[in-house]
Amino acid sequence: MCGIVGYIGGGSAKRIIIDGLKRLEYRGYDSSGIALAANGRIAVEKTVGRIAALEDRMAGMDLDGHAGIGHTRWATHGAPSDANAHPHTSADGEIAIVHNGIIENYLELREWLSGEHGVPFRSETDSEVVAHLIRLYYEGDLLDAVFRAVGRMRGAYAIGAMAASEPDRIVAVRKDAPLIAGLGEDCNFLASDIPALLKYARTIYLLENNETVLVTRNEVSIFNERREKVKRDVYHVTWDADAAEKGGHDHFMIKEIYEQPKGISDTMGRRLGADGGIRLDGISLARRELERIERVYIVACGTAYHAGLVGKYAIERLAGMPVEVDVASEFRYREPFVNDRTLFICISQSGETLDTLEALREAKRRGARALSVVNVVGSSVARESDDVFYTWAGPEIAVASTKAYTTQLVCMYLLALYMGRELGRLGDGEYARLVDELGRAPGRIESILAQEKRVQEIAKKIYRSEQVFFIGRGPDASVALEGSLKLKEISYINSFAIAAGELKHGTIALIEQDTLVIALATQSRLAGKLLSNIEEVKARGARVISLAMEGDANVERQSDETIFIPRCADEVAPLLAVVPLQLLAYHIAKLRGCDIDKPKNLAKSVTVE
Repeated sequence: MCGIVGYIGGGSAKRIIIDGLKRLEYRGYDSSGIALAANGRIAVEKTVGRIAALEDRMAGMDLDGHAGIGHTRWATHGAPSDANAHPHTSADGEIAIVHNGIIENYLELREWLSGEHGVPFRSETDSEVVAHLIRLYYEGDLLDAVFRAVGRMRGAYAIGAMAASEPDRIVAVRKDAPLIAGLGEDCNFLASDIPALLKYARTIYLLENNETVLVTRNEVSIFNERREKVKRDVYHVTWDADAAEKGGHDHFMIKEIYEQPKGISDTMGRRLGADGGIRLDGISLARRELERIERVYIVACGTAYHAGLVGKYAIERLAGMPVEVDVASEFRYREPFVNDRTLFICISQSGETLDTLEALREAKRRGARALSVVNVVGSSVARESDDVFYTWAGPEIAVASTKAYTTQLVCMYLLALYMGRELGRLGDGEYARLVDELGRAPGRIESILAQEKRVQEIAKKIYRSEQVFFIGRGPDASVALEGSLKLKEISYINSFAIAAGELKHGTIALIEQDTLVIALATQSRLAGKLLSNIEEVKARGARVISLAMEGDANVERQSDETIFIPRCADEVAPLLAVVPLQLLAYHIAKLRGCDIDKPKNLAKSVTVE
């Protein structure tokens, strides 16, 4: 969601912080700002809109320093405005803060600060209370004031703070929201995500929950809740900095669509031995442990949830285990049947999605074994899980997830295959066949990407549509959900997906002349039934674009347009089928002139409930 960047050193704080904020634009935001320690005061500049607007406002100003904090805000409390943008300051300008997350008891604190202490408020945000609270406790020691202020706050947050009287120090605290500290040469950094620092620092500290960090030009000190210094191993970032750049593409999204064959190959290559056996990165799930498991829960949000739905099919089909898939935001507010005989699988690209993290904690409280499928090494979900199955998609910058989804599917397939073999549910022949099918997926996706011009032609015919229905059966119904989500995320078309068999139970009332229907027909055992659903909507005047296996003449005859994927096993078809839907969403959004990498109201990492 929101982004934080902090710097202290011998260089231009303004230049470095602005550059870092630009590298966090993918997280989603509606305003930005910067606070700089200079000439015995803290100078603040902020504005609604893109970072370019902040740069324009600061152009020509004699405003810089060697320490500062910056922020990109995505509105939660208070509409996007200059007043609500960060940084926020205390009334006298002594304290400046940036804040990600939510202060749950901010109304109580606001009334107390204004009522008992006469503090004037200038914004509608929950964040402003943090600046005033730190100022209330500030007696010349910023670290002490932050500790005392945090003791009064409830919520999930990452906070960075500066004091005009201590221009050589930045203090930050992490509670249920991502925060890292970067180590440079004669300088140090803060950030909410690694890409902000890639250009400047590759050695970082991953802050744990409820830790506070003091950053100076020459030192980074980490403290626990008892104010004791903590020793922490550094983490070395191994990404190629170019991985976080567009590399000649118009948008990160299309670049990442084209990176899927490599991401899938990397994710599989680390797990498949020369003998075809699957290695689970040190995860111990021997037959005896698997036989203890009574049920599997898969919990996630958004695109990761859709990957979980496909994972359910894979585990039930290949391992013969009962699987329930739940939306993370709902999981912990009911009474799930989770105990010490439950395998709890949470899926998250960022590993920082708060709903997923809280669901994980709830499952562990109930005794479940927690296994996470995560893309970001060292993320909160990864650190708090019993076992981690990393995807190797590389950094995903576009808000609309693509390569994270397909690598998550690969992890679910590998896990299902491993479990099925250990439990004796899969014979050697079927196991080898499906491993071979997975191995062929990158090449087959390359052939789908080679059809991009065909997808563009179809996009030109339908991009003015304002309503789209996606239908499918079996795993195709789950892929339809993801295709629909991609379209609505970046094109803003009113799109939704249903299991095709549910058409006649209400939705078919909405089908009329020229209604656009995208039908997924990749499951051979359900092809006849899906064909009947296509005929149903065609009979009511619908315009049908179908996605089918190569050579499926029956579907082609019944459709206005057909996109083919290479023939493959039904079980792994979702891995291929989603790619043309990603391309279609991208080209429709491009034709509609949408801001594809930064769609309105959306954020890459959702760190609030």
